[in-house]
Amino acid sequence: MKLIYAIAITTLFLSGSNTALAQQEIVPPPDEETTEPILPPENNTVLETEETLERLFEQLKKDPKESSASATARMIWREWSTSGSKSIDLLMSWAASAMKKQEFAKAEDLLAQVIVLKPKYAEGWNRRATLYFSKQDYGRSLADIEQTLSLEPRHFGALSGLAVIMQRLDRTQDALKAWYRVLEIYPANQQAQSAVITLEEELAGSRT
Repeated sequence: MKLIYAIAITTLFLSGSNTALAQQEIVPPPDEETTEPILPPENNTVLETEETLERLFEQLKKDPKESSASATARMIWREWSTSGSKSIDLLMSWAASAMKKQEFAKAEDLLAQVIVLKPKYAEGWNRRATLYFSKQDYGRSLADIEQTLSLEPRHFGALSGLAVIMQRLDRTQDALKAWYRVLEIYPANQQAQSAVITLEEELAGSRT
């Protein structure tokens, strides 16, 4: 069962690996007659992304069907993957490619650059947490999960990663709490549903 969770969580961590190219970062000089400030494209992208995420999370929370909720979750992953920077998107793409080839040192270096350049980009932290999880370096993975959740508390991928690590460390109560948090955000998540049932049965059995 733990092996199944490990495979599933790696998929969850990496579900947003195909990033879309962001808008041009070069801002044209403002027209001298313009009285209103011109926002850089990156700021506009951030505002649009937040509005889209709010709508998608409302939809995800209300949808009881696994198939349609899964489609909504994929759309959320796409929004999370929108960094607002073409340079960051390129580094993330290279890191994903390196991870697939198990070139972990290269991937770690690339993700470190992402985090230095854009420390408030939650998906950069989440992707590095995935890398550390793959290496079974749970201490550093948990540290990056904490950073991810501080930036995006609704990150059900990071929460699922937290839950699986807690299970591997035999911290059943903490794992159960993390899975409950996943279900608060994403009620139709079948992995979380199954994990909650299994863990509650384990706890009930340990009390008898």
